[in-house]
Amino acid sequence: MTTTEPPPPVALAPAAFRGEIDGAPTALWTLTGDGGVTVNLCDFGARIVQILAPDRQGRLGDVVLGYDSLAAIQGGQPSMGAFIGRFANRIAHGRFTLDGVERRLARNGGAHHLHGGLKGSRFRVFDAERLAPGAVRMSLTYADGEEGYPGELRSSVLYRLDGDTLRLEYEATTDRRTVVNFTGHAFFNLAGRGTILDHRLTMNARSFLPIDSTAIPTGEIRAVAGTPFDFTRPHPIGARIDADDEQLRHADGYDHTLVIDKAPGAFGLVAVFEDPASGRVLEVSSTEPGAQLYSGNALTGAVPRDLGKGGVAFQRRGGFCIEPQGFPDAPNHPHFPSTVLEPGAIFRGVIAYRFTTQT
Repeated sequence: MTTTEPPPPVALAPAAFRGEIDGAPTALWTLTGDGGVTVNLCDFGARIVQILAPDRQGRLGDVVLGYDSLAAIQGGQPSMGAFIGRFANRIAHGRFTLDGVERRLARNGGAHHLHGGLKGSRFRVFDAERLAPGAVRMSLTYADGEEGYPGELRSSVLYRLDGDTLRLEYEATTDRRTVVNFTGHAFFNLAGRGTILDHRLTMNARSFLPIDSTAIPTGEIRAVAGTPFDFTRPHPIGARIDADDEQLRHADGYDHTLVIDKAPGAFGLVAVFEDPASGRVLEVSSTEPGAQLYSGNALTGAVPRDLGKGGVAFQRRGGFCIEPQGFPDAPNHPHFPSTVLEPGAIFRGVIAYRFTTQT
């Protein structure tokens, strides 16, 4: 092996993921198929812990950041790889009003509510059911009043490996009018090492949501043209990440929702990421109206939080997230796409990650 080749993927031990959290057993679940891709999941947080995908020479590499044991997950970044609910991203000051009643939520992200609160999905063990070698359904019920949200919310996410594509097919129902917002929070690095600054990104988005200094959307929907957020043509993620731009300063890089150009609720292209070194390409599609682009600005290599598989530390901007979702803080912005779910209705969403290569 030359020094320029990435290290071989870490072989995960199923026994390292067996345990019990809040009385619920945990396990590692492996998805296999005929597309050359293998996915490993843990039912604690319904999280992606490993995706093996071939490079242009057919060599398998691990293209997501994650941990190699249940103990490491518990000591690590809680969002890493997790399926996020019952409301992804932020709600300003942990408050929103629905049907004339103010709901107060935990403030677990500074002054704001973040990723479902103190016991959101990333801290819960899902009920897992294997449906096929390449399919596992994970289910979680949120109690009425839990974290301050109205309504019992029954939810599930089906992880399905379909050839070269990993699909997340999720749904939820409620017995009271409530708000919902789900997303997948995998951290990707298509090179399997180093930073993601050389990854080339194209996004199907002509506008984005500016944020204030605490990462809450201001309510404006701003065109990306003439800004560092214009990925309508391919650009390296790192090309403008340190530009003298107020929005980039607010987040120390990218941590913003871009508005996806497609019909409401339609399944369509979100983004394409290309790694020149390995030739790997990630094509992301979704039914969601927005997608949070995060450039791994807060990865610092801190132990144990940022100690990944095989004892390799996560470095700053060593992974990116692309999180299709409803708009953050939508319950407090009536002009944003609604995140309200009615009793008797079924909320459905899809996120698809397709792994290919280019020469």
